[in-house]
Amino acid sequence: MSTVVVTGAVSGIGRGIALGAAARGRHVALLDIDERALEDAAAAILDAGAASALPLVCDVSDEHEVDAAFGAIVDRMPVISGVVANAGIEVSEPLADASVESWERVMAVNLRGTFLTSRAAVGYWRDQRSGGSLVCISSPSAFVGFAGGGNTAYGASKGGISAFVRAAALDAAPDGVRVNAVVPGATDTDILYFGLEGEALSARRAELEDAAKRQIPLGRMARPEEIADAVLWLLSEESAYVTGTHLVCDGGLLAKSANTF
Repeated sequence: MSTVVVTGAVSGIGRGIALGAAARGRHVALLDIDERALEDAAAAILDAGAASALPLVCDVSDEHEVDAAFGAIVDRMPVISGVVANAGIEVSEPLADASVESWERVMAVNLRGTFLTSRAAVGYWRDQRSGGSLVCISSPSAFVGFAGGGNTAYGASKGGISAFVRAAALDAAPDGVRVNAVVPGATDTDILYFGLEGEALSARRAELEDAAKRQIPLGRMARPEEIADAVLWLLSEESAYVTGTHLVCDGGLLAKSANTF
């Protein structure tokens, strides 16, 4: 079995992808900045059926850390067949109040992190002459503005990722490497409820469930494993003729216009 590499792997969609790869018996390398959470995630990955798990502390915005992480994977794991550039952050600030620091941090993690991860992956596959599949995580905000606003940095970073995927697919194709993006919609992950307990947690969950019923055509948020299934399909040979494109997994949200006239 080959190795799947997942960045931002300890929680949310990243953890769901890692668990999905584990359930398929793959070796899984988990990259994240949270060292303590990495150990827990690695144990969960092994329990889910992974052939092996390699947790690596890595800030994807740091060129040296990304290159070192891939070096460790090459030294300690079987051949890499799939890489998922998932790590990302979001800062919500209205444009007039946005700071340069928050803008640069979002760009560093989301856009530069995707670039550094992708460069390491494609360079590895070119050297190995083995081919592979790279999946980047975009967002509906790459295509539309979020109604709540305050999303300029995140939207710009994800729009950059979507443009990057199309260009990178052309560069990588001669080496037998496919590059695609998954566009997850609202996904029911723990981060939506961070710091909430008891009645506050129940109220927030009910609020989001009601919003999903009203705003998402399928009437609910995604489960992390549903996004993972889309990613893992793009990593598989079942999608062998798919590159340079976006797989939208959003319950129909982008297909829907807010206009009622």
